[in-house]
Parts: sequence; structure tokens; C-alpha cells
Amino acid sequence: MAGNNGQPPLEIVAVRGNEELRSFLRVPWSLYADDPNWVPPLLLERREHLSKRNPYFRHATYQSWIARRGTRTVGRISAQVDHLHLRRYDDRTGFFGMIEAVDDRELFQALFDAAQNWLMEQGMRRVMGPFNLSINDELGLLVEGFDTPPMIMMGHSLPYYAGRIEEQGFSAAQNLLAYRIRCDFPAPRHLDALTARVAGRVRLRTPSRETFSGDLAIIKDLFEDAWANNWGFVPFTDEEFTELGRNLRLLVPLDYVRIAEVDGEPAAMMVLFPNLNEAIRDLDGRLFPLGWLKLLWRLKVSGVKSGRVPLMGVRQRFQGGRLGATLALMMITSLQTSGLGRGMEDVEMSWILEGNRGMRNIIESIGGKPYKRYRIYQKELQGC
Repeated sequence: MAGNNGQPPLEIVAVRGNEELRSFLRVPWSLYADDPNWVPPLLLERREHLSKRNPYFRHATYQSWIARRGTRTVGRISAQVDHLHLRRYDDRTGFFGMIEAVDDRELFQALFDAAQNWLMEQGMRRVMGPFNLSINDELGLLVEGFDTPPMIMMGHSLPYYAGRIEEQGFSAAQNLLAYRIRCDFPAPRHLDALTARVAGRVRLRTPSRETFSGDLAIIKDLFEDAWANNWGFVPFTDEEFTELGRNLRLLVPLDYVRIAEVDGEPAAMMVLFPNLNEAIRDLDGRLFPLGWLKLLWRLKVSGVKSGRVPLMGVRQRFQGGRLGATLALMMITSLQTSGLGRGMEDVEMSWILEGNRGMRNIIESIGGKPYKRYRIYQKELQGC
């Protein structure tokens, strides 16, 4: 593709080997060099995420590209076909993700052309994104809230991205909110009355090392039941959830996990993740030679001051009623005690669908404020 304004020609290159993958992973470093709120991801973890060892690739097809002008890598994008999504929705929808690029309309068009053409070759007729890589990973484009760093497994982007994507014919499919809550929030005034109503029926418990494997299966079952009717839901595979369990063991203290039982049966769950981004922010993406020691110290000894709740769910038969709201509030206030005990100051609850008024009301009742908005885009591919 010919260059303009005296620039070298633009070349879109499919990522096939290690050289292209290294360039793909490194694109954000030049783009965010002057952004104080960008957190360099761990390169080792990102490489693993895109490797065949990621259980996502047991049910998905994937291709990625980098964009070059001369010797400089100026952008990247990925495209995915998730066969579990297709099996569930039968909607011929593929996904784009990993979008990063300098502010250049021609560049964005070339990257999206590559992704869209590949998706049409796979038989897709609609594209949504960004998904990095699936709905159970980091997703959505940051469109509001650029003035603070992202929490663990949440994205950051540059303000011009939204406009450049919309120039390619994309429109909003969903908005996702991230709420910020001070850990020292006062308990809602009506909580005592709510808990008194369920006294003797509801029990909150924390997993132990001995019960962890069984409790992980309970958390998976509760998540799938609670989220089954949520927009875009695709369940974790057993292999994916086992991988998540390994990460939980490594990163999450057991007292950051709650399972709520009603009349002796699991009814709700909640997991608070320490904010890994806070711990890795100054490591420049590297664990070696000394980064791993700093990370270990910060997670296991000094602790981090922020966290995120990525997993929370109430079984469907309790949703929409007083008992469901009570379970959610009881878990939140119980984990508040654990977080404060470890020096945590702020927690993000995300992502929350903008239209999920019930969950938003619960979070706002304890002082939560929406401070970031992420957007999922969509576009029909026929006639591209």
C-alpha cells in the first residue's frame, strides 16, 4: 500500500512466527510511552495467552496481523472465530481484538480490512469487538475514564481509538461500566434488617485448601447459572476453568473468595482479585532478572492497595428479588472485612452491563461510582 505525506509504504503482515509475534506484543510500548496511566503487561503472560497452550484455542480459530511503515511497527489487530459462541448463538459472528495503532485513518482501515476479510473467509457475516480474546477475557474499548490506570484484566486505550473504529462503520453493541468503591464504605442502613430476615437460612463460607477443588467446581456451576442469560455469555470449558483455578491459587488469598449457601445449597459466589496491575506497573513487562522478586514481595508481603471483583453471581432463581440482593450485599460486606484487613483501599466491580439496573443499584447503594466506560462495537460484514 503506497505511503502518503512522505511516509514509507504501509504493509500489513500476518503473524506467523516468533519475529512477527515479538513485534505484535511490543506495539503498545511505543504508543503509550507518554501515557502515565498505561500499565505494561507482562510479556511472558501475553505470549502464553496467545500460545497454543491457551485452552481457548481448543474451540477457536485465530489470526493476527502487524502493520509496518518501513522498519517501524505501527499497529496490530487480531481476528477470532469462537466455535462455542457459534454453537450457542448460531449468528455467524466473529470477533476482532488486540487493536493498537498510531493515529492514522489509512492504518486503521488497512488493519480492519485484513481482519474483516479473514473473518468473511471463515464464513462470518458480522464482527464484534474488541475481544482479547474471548468474552471471558479482557474485552471492550475504553471510551471514558482515561485518567486512571486499568485494573487487572481490564483494558486501557488511547482516546482517538473510538473515532477511528467508528470511521470503519462500527456502531455500539453494548456499553460496559466499571465501578469504583472505597473499601471503607459504610454498610447500607437496611442491611441489618435484610440479614435478619434470612437468619438461619444463609451461610457465607470461605474455601480452604482442602476443599478448594470442590469449591472451584461450585463456583463454576454458580457462574454458569447466574450468567446464562447475560448478554454474550459463553461458558468456560472445564479446561479453561481449571486454568483459572490455577491462577486463583497463585494470586488470590482464600479469604478473598466467598460462597453463599441458602438452606445448605450453594446460591451465590464472589471472588476479589488483588490488582496485579498495581504490582507490575514499574516492571516494564519483564519478570527477569529481578521483576519476579518484586512481584512476589508486593503480592505476598507488602500487599496491594486495590482490587477487582471479576467473578460474582447469584443463582437465577434468587435474582430479581430481595433474597438475591441480600446475598450480594452480604458477600460484598463480608469481603470488605477481608480487604480492609489486608490494607486494601479501593475495589473495582466490573464489568457491569450499562443496562443491568439491578446490579448497578446494589453497587450504588454502597457508594460505588461508575468511573470507566468500555464499549463493544459491531458491524455487518456483508458487502464489505
